Amino acid sequence: MKGFTQFTLAALVAYSSAVSVDLNKRDSPLNIVLKASGNTEVKVAVTNQGNRTLNLLSKGTFLDEANPVEKVSVFSNKGSTKIPFEGIKIRLLTSGLTSDDFLTLGAGETKEVTVETAALHTLNDGGDFDVFAKGLLPYAEANSTELSGNIDYESNKLTLAVDGVVAATVAKAITKRTVVGSTCTGDKLSSIKNALSNCQKQASAASKAASSGTKLDTYFKSTSSEVKDEVSARLKAVADDCGSTSTTTKTECNDPYNGCSANVLAYTVPTQNFITYCDIFFSALPPVANTCHGQDQATTVLHEETHAPGVFSPGTDDLGYGFAAASQLSTSRALNNADSYALYAGAINLNC
Repeated sequence: MKGFTQFTLAALVAYSSAVSVDLNKRDSPLNIVLKASGNTEVKVAVTNQGNRTLNLLSKGTFLDEANPVEKVSVFSNKGSTKIPFEGIKIRLLTSGLTSDDFLTLGAGETKEVTVETAALHTLNDGGDFDVFAKGLLPYAEANSTELSGNIDYESNKLTLAVDGVVAATVAKAITKRTVVGSTCTGDKLSSIKNALSNCQKQASAASKAASSGTKLDTYFKSTSSEVKDEVSARLKAVADDCGSTSTTTKTECNDPYNGCSANVLAYTVPTQNFITYCDIFFSALPPVANTCHGQDQATTVLHEETHAPGVFSPGTDDLGYGFAAASQLSTSRALNNADSYALYAGAINLNC
């Protein structure tokens, strides 16, 4: 199912809202400055301007220097057209996070990250492109690896004058595969089939619950008719895809894009509606959780399905992992957060 509502467009896509200042958000301790470096390369300087040390999740965020995840947003035509992101979105085993998955940034300290925008966006037409970084960065308390909340961040808007011919020579972070193999076999195939079945059941039940407003205040901070419709429609689309014999999404188990690093359960390539399930999806997760907000195979499939725009457009982002962080999101952000749907479906299933 493909579709979107006027509410979705207003909340999630509009460039003007993406670069505007949110007057309701708290002052961020992070100062983000973008500077051009060459034709399409951008230097992202992150400074802790607060008075205490920050323990920031780096894996899967714009601080991740190892994985081809989305670090900046790129727009063309004077900001009217968003250039599609061509990398991966990953789901982490939150109970398995280690200090290696975090960046510790002391008060006044700066970390610089280099982003090659042409490796994750097609800029071959050249011209002026607006680049910025904005979103939510999950964090843990000092000396902890348990996610406890999110920090707002927003950079300056940088305009790149791109030479399209030069941009076209930049190697892509991932290369589109024209042939997708059937790599989920044996026990993995059985687990995937069971997870898809459980995804279908939970997404369908959650869709019906959302249409009546059940628990929406907790997970999406609203029971308005627009939110009921949005959540219900997206979960119905997930249920339809999980329950179909001819799914929109493509499934792999052999990690063709090398995204299955430590603590990565699964990842999605949104531009290809492509989902890979990593080894720890099968070894570290139960089929269905028996405790509220626990990670499992069923809701991991559901989480990844929401990333795929072929299931429901636009696909979601990762703005808050786990209940502690996701439950702090505003309505518009929760509607764009994959884990909010996974947590909600799990809560409906267990009557949390």
